[in-house]
Amino acid sequence: MRMKHLTNGLFKENPIFVQLLGMCPTLAVTTSATDGFAMGAATTVVLVLANIVISLMRKIIPNKIRIPIFIVVIATFVTMVGLFMKAYLPDLDKSLGLFIPLIVVNCLILARAEAFAFKNGPINSTLDGIGMGLGFTLALTILGIIREIPGNGSVFGIQVLPEWFEPAVIMILPAGAFLALGLLLAFINAAKASRAK
Repeated sequence: MRMKHLTNGLFKENPIFVQLLGMCPTLAVTTSATDGFAMGAATTVVLVLANIVISLMRKIIPNKIRIPIFIVVIATFVTMVGLFMKAYLPDLDKSLGLFIPLIVVNCLILARAEAFAFKNGPINSTLDGIGMGLGFTLALTILGIIREIPGNGSVFGIQVLPEWFEPAVIMILPAGAFLALGLLLAFINAAKASRAK
């Protein structure tokens, strides 16, 4: 049963490909696989820590003010992650920019706090946070790879296409994000439909 909490976020309830949560960072920071992975990792850390704390406090949080308390807990961990990145990963912090502080309002984290951590114990909430975070990170990384290869000819900053390759700059622009995500979702839904038959 506990493994289900860990694996749900990867496939069955993937935050990006199934639930379509957290679209703002998904479309904005996936211009490269590195940025997608870093944003996913930062979000995962916040998600896991927030789930643990909210789960531990669930019996003392008044129902009427639970959402503001969730946001304060989430904001605390986002601030910690942001300061860590500024101190130890300044290039990545600069690349992700405003999207690190905006993790506070990422609907994925608030949704998991409300739907899961507030109703379950700390072990299950930790597993749920890890699973959802890994699913989010996987989705952002895949989308980053899909956009980076035609947009820059590289993956994780390593050149994989020959020098004569002319990059399709649209893929690293906002329109490319919508195009790549739409095609990826169409492919996933078609695969699910054919498997269901």
